[in-house]
Amino acid sequence: MRPLTEEETKTMFEKLSKYIGENIKLLVDRPDGTYCFRLHNDRVYYMSEKMLKLATNIARNKLVSVGTCFGKFTKTQKFRLHITALDFLAPYAKFKVWVKPGAEQSFLYGNHVLKSGLGRITENTAQYQGVVVYSMADVPLGFGVAAKTTQECRKVDPMSIVVFHQADVGEFIRSEDTLT
Repeated sequence: MRPLTEEETKTMFEKLSKYIGENIKLLVDRPDGTYCFRLHNDRVYYMSEKMLKLATNIARNKLVSVGTCFGKFTKTQKFRLHITALDFLAPYAKFKVWVKPGAEQSFLYGNHVLKSGLGRITENTAQYQGVVVYSMADVPLGFGVAAKTTQECRKVDPMSIVVFHQADVGEFIRSEDTLT
């Protein structure tokens, strides 16, 4: 386990800023202590400084995971967020989308959000902006990318895609072998 390089930190923070904007600093400087990001086996983990000190007692080849997995770096050095980061992204999300109860199951099966399943959307959401998807009861379901702006969503036909699916809580069941 090692600290992220400048390039890795920049790549990861650019991805996170699509969802939470400048609230990234709230992830590191929290009132309950200092938190950090560490890289282990191409995966980025988010943990407290106390947990980091305890993890140094374990050999690298024996360590499976520590903290919360935020995502992983692909072989081309792009950063891909994992669904395990949702609990930390949701409270700080700048742009949100709420889906109707009938469309929740479709989203949780890995499908995109259609206009017919859109309940609400945050004002001034730009196209290709990272959004956190909520149920109408304000339960975070996952995250994705807005396919249309807020204004375009009002005029588009009901079968058009408004949010591209990226990750959802259903992945815990569908991909439990690959999630760490």
